[in-house]
Amino acid sequence: MLNDTICAISTALKDGAISIVRMSGPDSFEIIGRISDVRKIEANRIVYSHIRDNGEVIDEVLISFFEAGHSYTREDMVEINCHGGVYVSRLILNLLLKEGCRLAEPGEFTRRAYLNGRIDLSRADSINDLIKATNRIQAYSAIRGLDGSVERLLTPLMDEMKDVIAMIEVNIDYPEYEDEAQMSNEVIKPYLKKWIADSEKMIEKAERFRVVKDGLDTIIIGRPNVGKSSLLNALLEEDKAIVTDIAGTTRDLVEGKVKLDNITLNLIDTAGIRDDAEAIEKIGIEKTMKAIDKAQLIILVIDASDITEKDEELIRQYEDRNLIVVYNKSDLNKYGDISISAKDGDITSLKDYLNKMYKDDIDLMNEDILNNERQIALMKSCLNELNNMYSSIDTDTSDVVVTYLSEAYSCLCQILGKEYREDLIDHMFKNFCLGK
Repeated sequence: MLNDTICAISTALKDGAISIVRMSGPDSFEIIGRISDVRKIEANRIVYSHIRDNGEVIDEVLISFFEAGHSYTREDMVEINCHGGVYVSRLILNLLLKEGCRLAEPGEFTRRAYLNGRIDLSRADSINDLIKATNRIQAYSAIRGLDGSVERLLTPLMDEMKDVIAMIEVNIDYPEYEDEAQMSNEVIKPYLKKWIADSEKMIEKAERFRVVKDGLDTIIIGRPNVGKSSLLNALLEEDKAIVTDIAGTTRDLVEGKVKLDNITLNLIDTAGIRDDAEAIEKIGIEKTMKAIDKAQLIILVIDASDITEKDEELIRQYEDRNLIVVYNKSDLNKYGDISISAKDGDITSLKDYLNKMYKDDIDLMNEDILNNERQIALMKSCLNELNNMYSSIDTDTSDVVVTYLSEAYSCLCQILGKEYREDLIDHMFKNFCLGK
C-alpha cells in the first residue's frame, strides 16, 4: 500500500549520539505537526523542535522535512534526529504508531523509492550492497551501481533485442508488408551470436569480480606437520591455529580471513591428510575432504625438505582444480616457484603470486558490471533462452523463436525492475534492514 504512512528507526538500536526515526507517506507532515512544536511546515528544511506526548516533552530534536518529489521515497517524508539510545528512539517510534503510522517492513522505504520511479531495481540492489559492504572494493562497486552502471551495461543489448523482437512480430502479423525489413534466419543469427557472446562475457566478468569483492574460499591442505597451520598464522599475522611438531594436531577446520592487495582469502586450515590416521583424526580428515569439494582455491603445502609420494599423489589428485603448490621450510631447502618459510613468517612469494594472479580481476571494479547473485542468475536465464533460440531457429516457427527472445529480454528487464513481479520484489527487499 502506497497510500498509507510508514515509520521506522533507521539507525542501529544501541546507545549513540543520535538516532534517526523516519516517516514517509501522505500524512507525514500532519502527524509531525501534532507531536512537535512546529506550526508552519516548510519543505526541504531542517528545524529545531521538541517531540511531545500529550504535552510532555519527550526529546529535543532536529526535524528534516522533504516534500513529495524531492525525498528518498518521492513521498512527503520526515526524519527526526533525536538523541541516541534505544529508549528515546522507541518512545518516538511508538508515538508515531499511536498517531496513525504503520511500522515499515524491511526495505520498504527503498521499495517505495523504486515503485515511485526514483530508482531502478539495480540501484536498489546497490543501496543494499553499500549498506552491507565490508571492504573498499564492495563499497566502490555499490557506488558505481548507484550511478547506473548496470543500466549502462544492459541498455545497448536490450535496445537491440527490442528492435529485433518488434521487426519479427511485424513480419508475423503483417506478412504482406514487403517494404518492412524481413527478419530471416540469416539476418537474425548474427545478432543472436553477438548477444550470446555478450551475455557470456558479462557473466564471466561478474563471477570473476564477485570473487574479488566477496573473497575467495581458500583451503590449505597437505600431509600432517608440513606447516599448514604455520602458513595460516603467517597469513593472518596471528596465532590462530595450534602449531606443534606432533603430527595430527589440527583435527578440525580452523578458519580466518586475510586481505591482500588484490584479493581477500576466506581461509580454512584443515587436518593433515594421511592414510594411517587414528579414529578422531579421521573425522577431521573427512571434514577436510568435504571442504575441498566446496573450495574455490586449494593451497597445497609441501615440506620442501621431505617430499614424498603422498605429496605427488595430492598434486595429481587436484591438478585440475584451482591449485597452488607451496613448498614450505625454505630455510632448510628451497624448492619450486613458491618457496616459503611459514614458521619465520616469510611468505612473500605466495602473497606476490596471489596478488599477480588476481591483478586483472581487481581492475574490473572500474568497469560497468553485474553486481550480485540476483543479477547474475537473471543474466544466466537470459543466456539460456538465447541458446534455446539458437538451437531451434532452423526448425521452429517464428512464433516459437520470438518467444525465446522475448523471455531473454524479460530477464534483462527484471534485472532493472522494468517488469514488476511481486514475488521477485518481496524476496529482494526482505533482505534489507528495517528503516531503509
